Amino acid sequence: MLPLILLLLASSSDGQAQRVSGQKKNGACACEMNSTMWLFPAVKYEAVLQHIESCEVSLNNLQEQVQLSNQRLPQIQTLVKNVTARLEPYQYLHDQGLYSALSLHLLGQELRQLETNIGDIHSQLNNAQTQKLSKEVGKLRTDVGRLEMANTINMKTVKEKLRYLKNSVESCKSIPKDFRGHHRYCLKGLITNISDPVVTKISPHGKTYISGSWGKQAQMNSEGQKNSYWVQPLLSSHILGNTLRVYQTYEDFMASANHKDFTVAASYTHANAIEGPSSVLYGEALYYHCYRSADVCRYDLNSKAVKRVTLPGTGVGFNNKFPYCYYDCRANSDVDVEADETGLWAIYATVGNHGNLVVSQLVWDEEAMTLNVSQTWETRLFKKAVSNAFMVCGVLYATRYVDEHREEVFYAFDTATGKEDNSLTLPLEKVAKGVASLSYNPTNRQIYMYNDGYLLAYQAHFTPYSNHI
Repeated sequence: MLPLILLLLASSSDGQAQRVSGQKKNGACACEMNSTMWLFPAVKYEAVLQHIESCEVSLNNLQEQVQLSNQRLPQIQTLVKNVTARLEPYQYLHDQGLYSALSLHLLGQELRQLETNIGDIHSQLNNAQTQKLSKEVGKLRTDVGRLEMANTINMKTVKEKLRYLKNSVESCKSIPKDFRGHHRYCLKGLITNISDPVVTKISPHGKTYISGSWGKQAQMNSEGQKNSYWVQPLLSSHILGNTLRVYQTYEDFMASANHKDFTVAASYTHANAIEGPSSVLYGEALYYHCYRSADVCRYDLNSKAVKRVTLPGTGVGFNNKFPYCYYDCRANSDVDVEADETGLWAIYATVGNHGNLVVSQLVWDEEAMTLNVSQTWETRLFKKAVSNAFMVCGVLYATRYVDEHREEVFYAFDTATGKEDNSLTLPLEKVAKGVASLSYNPTNRQIYMYNDGYLLAYQAHFTPYSNHI
């Protein structure tokens, strides 16, 4: 049997021909050959198929994520816009406040003005306190000099020291030679207790007008409006007003009878219109925050004339820049005009004081017929962390929200000493949730609240003077 060599050409995995040996049997050529090279690659096919299926699943997931992202993108954009709008009032912290470098040149100018003021006071009083202030400002001048040389700065420390010295200078100005004789009404110390409401009444304009001010005529020695009560509602969007209602007696006020209405401006958007719940009736005039400005206005009930003064400070807040907040912001409550035993006050905030409360004393010059600012103090209490504030004997009191039926007096700042106390816990019961205004009246030592259309009054009780902060 002759061996036959059969040459088979086949496509293998490497693309080469294969040689196969064969034998002649029964007139036929027989050979054995490996046919696995022609088998269908099922294992590889299944692996590739699994990869394809996996890719399809991944692609579907990716498409779902893209669709979900497209749906959420407008929501995210809206959220970003909302956060940006909410952060806008605090932009000053980056531009001019705590998070920017302090201008040493401006600091030097402020310090020079302070040195001048202390020098003037020292030449007039020449006592231990003025001598101490002179030494302290001299030390601060040395510290600033070192900062300029070293080109380094601890801004917070220097700013706080400067604020303390400025407040001390203002306090020195306010202390007369015969202190006890001059402020005989103010020898009663801090408030220790506030009664439950002794007056509860719905505003004569109705509960729908939730913002405004009210109270009793606040000037200690006033004759013409001695027993009068007044209500000043904000009739336009709970923000603006131009009318005042006055009752000559308490009985008329409680009965909502025999009132007289005054129009302080021609319209709600007039330059002399009232903005925010800020008013106080003091003597023969209404004092309030002027429309869209950093000014306090005085409307004379007899002559109908309006006088105004611009509040001091860098970037005085108005038009809802620094309203009272804490829980809910009271729209356009930037400037709050108050009265106490020592006179008239304006409570507000400035960019220069990082949005913290500022207190300025107002003085009406009867001869010159001008409204002036005599002194200004800066506090460390952020205005938007306060629900409202009022003045008593030169002491600033601030409140915060507790719940729908209670506020709490938690802070006091004494302009006579520059000291503060943030440990107070004096409750104020209320009928409704929101507090538009709080004001103290020195003639009867009562506190008046405009409580979302309800008019509430409380009796204040005090500690002995020795416990004064």
